[in-house]
Amino acid sequence: MAHSLYIVGLEPGSGKSLVALGIMELASRRVRKIGYFRPVIPSTEIPDKKIQLIDSRYHLESAYEEMYAVAHDDAQAMVSKGSSEALLKEIFNKYKALESKCQFVLCEGTDFSGLSSAFEFDFNADVAANLGCPLLVLVNGRHKTTDDIVGTVDLARESFENKGCSIAATIVNRVAPRQREAVASRFADRPGESGPVYLLPEIDVLGKPTVQEVAAALQARIIRGTPEGLHRTVQDFKVAAMSFPHFLDHVADGDLVITPGDRSDVILASMAAALSDTSPSIAGLLLTGDQPPAPQVMDLVEGFRASSPIPIIGVPSDTYSTAMQVASVPPALTPGNDRKIAAALGGFETHVDLKQLEERIKLVRSERVTPIMFEYELIGKAKADRRHIVLPEGEEDRILHAAEILLQRDVVDLTLLGDPEAINAKIALLDLHLDGIQIIEPATSERRHEFAGIYHELRKHKGVSKEMALDTVADVSYFGTLMVNAGLADGMVSGAVHTTGDTIRPALEIIRTPPGVSLVSSVFLMCLADRVLVYGDCAVNPDPSAEQLADIAISSAATAQMFGIAPRIAMCSYSTGASGKGQDVDKVREATAIAHEKKPELKIEGPIQYDAAVDAGVAKTKLPESEVAGQATVFIFPDLNTGNNLYKAVQRSANAVAIGPVLQGLNKPVNDLSRGCKVTDIVNTVAITAVQAQTD
Repeated sequence: MAHSLYIVGLEPGSGKSLVALGIMELASRRVRKIGYFRPVIPSTEIPDKKIQLIDSRYHLESAYEEMYAVAHDDAQAMVSKGSSEALLKEIFNKYKALESKCQFVLCEGTDFSGLSSAFEFDFNADVAANLGCPLLVLVNGRHKTTDDIVGTVDLARESFENKGCSIAATIVNRVAPRQREAVASRFADRPGESGPVYLLPEIDVLGKPTVQEVAAALQARIIRGTPEGLHRTVQDFKVAAMSFPHFLDHVADGDLVITPGDRSDVILASMAAALSDTSPSIAGLLLTGDQPPAPQVMDLVEGFRASSPIPIIGVPSDTYSTAMQVASVPPALTPGNDRKIAAALGGFETHVDLKQLEERIKLVRSERVTPIMFEYELIGKAKADRRHIVLPEGEEDRILHAAEILLQRDVVDLTLLGDPEAINAKIALLDLHLDGIQIIEPATSERRHEFAGIYHELRKHKGVSKEMALDTVADVSYFGTLMVNAGLADGMVSGAVHTTGDTIRPALEIIRTPPGVSLVSSVFLMCLADRVLVYGDCAVNPDPSAEQLADIAISSAATAQMFGIAPRIAMCSYSTGASGKGQDVDKVREATAIAHEKKPELKIEGPIQYDAAVDAGVAKTKLPESEVAGQATVFIFPDLNTGNNLYKAVQRSANAVAIGPVLQGLNKPVNDLSRGCKVTDIVNTVAITAVQAQTD
């Protein structure tokens, strides 16, 4: 059984980082302890960018020093001295030390920097064979004919097999769309001893640097720029050495404008053009000559801050030298660039048969659900049965960034609510790709009167007139909820700019609870270092009765199962078993009995203290016969005061990620965001809502 995989590229620019991300994503869904290893890195003086990329995304348990063997110069010195065998032994020993701590290790081969292609081919083959890793062979298909691609693949596979390597699969990256069918047909009838051949297309956003990457390569000073602005793609660069009217004739969308820092006319005109619907949307401004703009100009530029994301960076070099340097900046996948990472993963997951590849490398599943496994299993579940989610806050930047990631990864279908003109302007300003996304303005929608009639029928007993209903359904939260109620969307996510009440109230009035469920409640999915726990209710019900507490426990168990967490329910209190008395502990004891009666198949214990629920040593003393004590996964708190304080204490003290609140108990899923939520929080909540909709 293979516990490792070795990615080997045949030339520079093959796209090893893209493939490494795809394999790590696949492994993270199946394996708890994963490792990443590079036999040779460029230098020990500067942190390796590829290790940083993988470690920052997958939070590996290994130390940085454990993830590589030697630096490039040291490896070259050992080879030149005839110590190749000693080099292989050093790599082998470092790899084995890492492998002993992991269930799966992904190795990424060398970068063809300073060594001959023939030497690197032999070196990677020898390393992979000695480590016992099957190979994933990566071929760069850019600017190659179909015959060239097929010949390269055949030669590479034959050569590696002659060196004693086993091949799990071959990936041809950056294949032109017009070639795809012809290349695929040439491999369709081949025998499968050397594994399948997958074809990945050229992904435009990955083939261009961002403003941030240009700034890093030139060691530029960031004069002005948000994280989103600095991640704008540089399609090309233009030197602004002419008057502004003539300059406008030459500049295009995505250009990085290079100009001396004292060209106030170009600076202000470029910022103004970024706000114009009739002018190109530039990627950013690069000011040369170490000449800061005049203070009066910067005062005007600061006035653009809220309305324009155009970044400004500066370098001390002259304009000509700077342009030459910019032309040589390579594109890269870097930590924090969620947009490029999403595009890379979307391309990999769309064009690679993940089940087939998983079988080839024989990944093993882990019984324990870790945060990384949970997050990526969540995305996988959402994609498996695609659903339609409505986002009422369509004009909010974070919602739009999350929408792009969700669409790039093909997770869900989306509808944005709001003014289409304002939303499309914001999409263009943020340089996002949301082509084809549905946008609806509730106030002018053809369904407004239909929804008003539905809402009037539901609420007329509360004194809601037809006129009031017509006004109410123009609100984005009510319109989105009515879309879910009518089956036009499978779920709704809101709350980035609206209050919890704005999100939940329409759901309670329109969607309501199913028979047998007495209330809507919530859970937080608490991602600790080595496990995911479910906490409820920490957001909705201030002081539930025993009957309601039992319903919360039953709903929370169902939510846990929905996301692959085996429910072992702890009904938390200030005492364990029969040791305590009092009104509060009696409520928990009664709730436990009610839940047992309603769902006898559930593993549930209560009342129980938190330490007895989570710590096996304490559990052995207090409740030695319990199936839940010491291994609880679902924690039900007696009231909102306890639950809300405890989840926040664990979140801050244990550096845990709290996903939620996830609402439960509604006929159809609606979920609330924190107004301080990040883009990643929105992506996760939308995926959670999609999975809830699948279950419904």
